[in-house]
Amino acid sequence: MYKEHKIALGIPVFNEKAKVPSIIRRLEAVPFIDEIVFVDDCSDDGTYEFLKEQGRFAVIRHSQRCGAGSAIRSFFAHLLDSGCDIAVVMAGNDKDRPEEITRLLDSIIENGNDLVQGSRYLSSGSSGNMPLMRIIATRWVHPLLFTLASGKKMTDTTNGFRAVRVSLLRALWPDLQQDWLDKYELEPYLLYKSIREGYKVAEAPVTKIYPDHKLGYTKFSGLGDFWSIMRPLFLLKLKLRR
Repeated sequence: MYKEHKIALGIPVFNEKAKVPSIIRRLEAVPFIDEIVFVDDCSDDGTYEFLKEQGRFAVIRHSQRCGAGSAIRSFFAHLLDSGCDIAVVMAGNDKDRPEEITRLLDSIIENGNDLVQGSRYLSSGSSGNMPLMRIIATRWVHPLLFTLASGKKMTDTTNGFRAVRVSLLRALWPDLQQDWLDKYELEPYLLYKSIREGYKVAEAPVTKIYPDHKLGYTKFSGLGDFWSIMRPLFLLKLKLRR
């Protein structure tokens, strides 16, 4: 089934040298992926150098730190003329399980969806090592506001583990290039725009387990980052941004 498609996997990273070896080992579970692209957002801990030494992946490097959204957009830009027809995005801090990529792809290939959002909160999904405030924000607050703004009920709207048709990215490309989407805005923005533009959007159950604090728990922190994932909902609903 997958042989009929050209599938690319994008993994944005920033200072993840301690976790990248585990990600690479896990990637053995997805031999059907045609191209694996790491986007290094100007790491200074040796992440980029380690990835280049592997000689097995495409590695895009930002000359200065731009943000998670910008890194994902660099991956999308790489794909527009690559011949790939499905893009998968996975976290670069070892939170996601590559073997579950098939759940996302099957929903696109078999069910005809254009974007499939991974959800840790569906009945067959799971999560772990999350503080209470993060659970409240990702399980209830953001999904509720997103559902009200978009008009489509969703259970996990901040999860970056997803698959999307490259044709959708190409159609939305002018909007995706807006520089206000450079940080954490791009992921909820793409989900919202896909729904509002009439594309077929679905969720699939996935696992998201946060790594041990000793390895660097997450780069997401503070009210500024929380507002970064919230503001697309307000700006788009109020028509202050396109």
